[in-house]
Amino acid sequence: MTIRSAALALPLLFLGWISVLLAVAVLTDEAPAYVVVFPGKDLLLDLPEGTAILAASRYSITLASGSEGFARALYGSGARIVLPAGLPGCLPLPRGQ
Repeated sequence: MTIRSAALALPLLFLGWISVLLAVAVLTDEAPAYVVVFPGKDLLLDLPEGTAILAASRYSITLASGSEGFARALYGSGARIVLPAGLPGCLPLPRGQ
C-alpha cells in the first residue's frame, strides 16, 4: 500500500466507522448511554424528560435515559453529533458482568 492510498483509505475508514455509530445511535435503543459531541450552549436547557447527565466536559456530554428514541430526542433538542456509549462491541463481556 502506498502512502497516497493509505492517506485516502484512513479518512474513509474513519468516516465509515463514525457513520455506523451514528446509524446505531439513531436506529436502535441498544446503548445504555450516549455521548453528545460538541454540544451547543442551550442543549442542557432543553434535554428530554428523564435524562441523567453522567459526565460533562467542554467538548462532550455523556447522557443516559431509559426512554425509547432517546438519540432522536437529543437531536431534537439541538445535539449536533450523538454517538452510542457503553456498548460492549465485538468483544464478549468478562465473566461476572
